[in-house]
Amino acid sequence: MPPISFATAPTLTSLPPLSLYIHIPWCLKKCPYCDFNSHSLKNGLPENAYIDALLTDLQTELPNIWGRPVETVFIGGGTPSLFQAQSIDRLLSGIRSLLRLQPDAEITLEANPGTFEIEKFQGFKDAGITRLSVGVQSFDDTMLQRLGRVHNGKEALAAIDTALKLFDKVNIDLMYALPQQTLDGALNDVQTAIATGASHISAYHLTMEPNTPFGHTPPKGLPDDEAALDIEDAVHQTLAQAGFIHYETSAFAQAGKQCRHNLNYWQFGDYLGIGAGAHGKISYPDRIERTVRRRHPNDYLAAMQNQPQEAVERKNIAAEDLAFEFMMNALRLHDGVPAALLPQRTGLSAASILPQLETARRKGLLETDPTVFRPTEQGKLFLNDLLQCFL
Repeated sequence: MPPISFATAPTLTSLPPLSLYIHIPWCLKKCPYCDFNSHSLKNGLPENAYIDALLTDLQTELPNIWGRPVETVFIGGGTPSLFQAQSIDRLLSGIRSLLRLQPDAEITLEANPGTFEIEKFQGFKDAGITRLSVGVQSFDDTMLQRLGRVHNGKEALAAIDTALKLFDKVNIDLMYALPQQTLDGALNDVQTAIATGASHISAYHLTMEPNTPFGHTPPKGLPDDEAALDIEDAVHQTLAQAGFIHYETSAFAQAGKQCRHNLNYWQFGDYLGIGAGAHGKISYPDRIERTVRRRHPNDYLAAMQNQPQEAVERKNIAAEDLAFEFMMNALRLHDGVPAALLPQRTGLSAASILPQLETARRKGLLETDPTVFRPTEQGKLFLNDLLQCFL
């Protein structure tokens, strides 16, 4: 297949929607499966210093996004709910003073049931959080112990119940194919999540990530591939029967309750990433840039106090990589994206990647409708094979 090549860098006639991602990197305890940039609490939580650093980071970045409205905010981690509500309030107040935050902006905070307090959740809402994402993983105490979680099933249900009373949008994170997990056990977890009334459920297959304790020494009793696939199929069917739309590889939502922030990622929108280890993507009329902050919290804090610009690494996406980067995001969406989004978000025309599109369609991985880039059922199952067509 011929490589994609361009005499000049593609140009954008308009800039995509902009989101803000904020990374808070501390946890009570690092889970053995987690490969996110998270660090166990050891010497206290530098809340005030970190909020100062985040606002300095944002202020330093303003010339690159000047005047652009911000549609969504996502505060992830780590465990952002370790921070006090007053700190989140100060953070969001600072953001509003610096950015054009839309009045209807979706503002998500990740929360752990192990840091659950009713007054704190109320404080998060008062600060302006509109959506809470609760990291449950399982309601089975034995499974939670095997995953190294700091909460139990009862605490998870209490946290979800309180969240649902305060927030219109609540997500529950679940994992399946856990060590020694049966099909019935996985179904009990998803049925319990559905029964809470939460409108969004993220269901992930447990994976052994490199450079994690599980990646180094996998736990005993992991389901084999066939058993894991049976569990996955049953989980997906149960969610579908309960009225959840499978709109992204691992995301399920009731109608109108999809995560707007994540949809912007998958539609190749822009996102400014601030905080230790945060990644970002910013478009300009003549280029698209990826950014990453210093990973270790101490290094990030030191840089923000002295030379904020030195905390950020910037790299332009090469023109020949744009099609793959676009598809890597867009094809995670089960309904795909309109073909017209490719030139809007990358400056590329569909004609410029016609050989790649034809290969994907010939393999039965991409639907033949020229007006949309949508994976077939086989393409959803073999997403990596589909993406290989655009490398």
